[in-house]
Parts: sequence; C-alpha cells; structure tokens
Amino acid sequence: MTAALELSAVSKVYPPPSTVTALADINLVIGAGETVAITGASGAGKSTLLSILGTLERPTNGTVRIAGTDTSALSDPGLSDVRATSLGFVFQQFFLLEHLSVLDNVATGLLYRGMPAAARRTHAAEALAQVGLTGRIRHRAGQLSGGERQRVAIARAVVGRPAVLLADEPTGNLDSVTGAGITELLAGLAGDATTVVLITHNADVAAAMRRQVHLRDGRIVADSRPRPASGEDS
Repeated sequence: MTAALELSAVSKVYPPPSTVTALADINLVIGAGETVAITGASGAGKSTLLSILGTLERPTNGTVRIAGTDTSALSDPGLSDVRATSLGFVFQQFFLLEHLSVLDNVATGLLYRGMPAAARRTHAAEALAQVGLTGRIRHRAGQLSGGERQRVAIARAVVGRPAVLLADEPTGNLDSVTGAGITELLAGLAGDATTVVLITHNADVAAAMRRQVHLRDGRIVADSRPRPASGEDS
C-alpha cells in the first residue's frame, strides 16, 4: 500500500504557562485512497492531529510524511506549497465569501497555482459538477442552503485535485439528513488519487468511513485498519 500520510512517533506539547500534551507517540499510516474517521471525546487530540496532518502545526517531536516527503525538512514557504498542491481542507464553518458567486468562491481555491482566471473558473465548474451544484454556479453564497454551502466548500477543497482531503467536523452545522448526504459525498470522493480523513463526534459519520481511528488523551487506543497478512506490505 502506498502511504499518503505517515506519522512516526509524533508528539505535540504546548509550552507553559499551560503545558498540555495534546498528542503522545502517534504512529499512523494512512494509505492512498483510504477513507478514515478520527474519533474521540473532546480534548482527545483530534483537532491537533488534523492540524499536524495538514501541516498547519509542526509536531514537537516525530516525523510527518506526506506522499513520502518529510515535512519537518521543509521551510514555511515549502509547507505552504504542500498545502496548496497536495492538501484540501473542509471545515465545520463554510468560510465562503458572501459577495462572490459560487463559481468564484470555488475558483479561489486555485489562486496560488498561478493559473489564469478563465482556467480557474473552468476547473471550478468541473468541481461544482462533481458535488452536484452545476445549476447553482451563478448564485451567491448567501442564497444557498447550509448543505449547498458545504458542498461549495468541498468543491473549493477538491478543485486543485489534492492527494489528501482533510475535513474537520464537516457535518457539525447540518441537520442529520443533509449531513448524511455530505458524508456520502465525502466518502465517494476517495479513490486511487484522493485520500479522505475527517474528524467527527458523530458515530454515523465515522461508520461511513472504511476505517476508524480512536484517540484518547492524545494517544491512539483503537484502529480498525486490518493488519496485513504475513508477507504483505504494511
């Protein structure tokens, strides 16, 4: 299995005055094309783990590799390049620009690619079709329902065709029916070219992912990934 994300002996300790060990000795390999739910109670370390996977924070100790690249060796601009080219982010809040059309909101996901505006809009239209919003591309964000707004946010996250899509409680602001649709959409985006990792408190959302990793007190205490048979690659 090709590793999309790999954490080796990763710890995160926040310094005084409020010294907190958010993560302790995390070893985790997530393969290309997997769908993974990170679960655990509040304070278990889920958001910190997602931030480290997304290079938004650096670990105190340990190694983080994205598609084989050791991110600890990268400068801040280098990490920004990784985020722009290899990672997509979906949050509980939609973070849409209300004054822009749906199409242009999605096209903003390509601003740092050095791509002409017309090409950005073409790719944005393709991403919106992928999430079922072709008929809404000229609307403004304020004219959309909550579920539609989250679909726009997902389209913006995948418009650059990232290798890894990271989602932080993506259904937290949605009703159960709408949330189920978003969960199904996220699970369906995974494949050979895209890995989906999300954090959630929702057991139904977690169950929709093929793999569940449970945290407690900053440590992995359960992982549903089957162990490879003897002689197989891990």
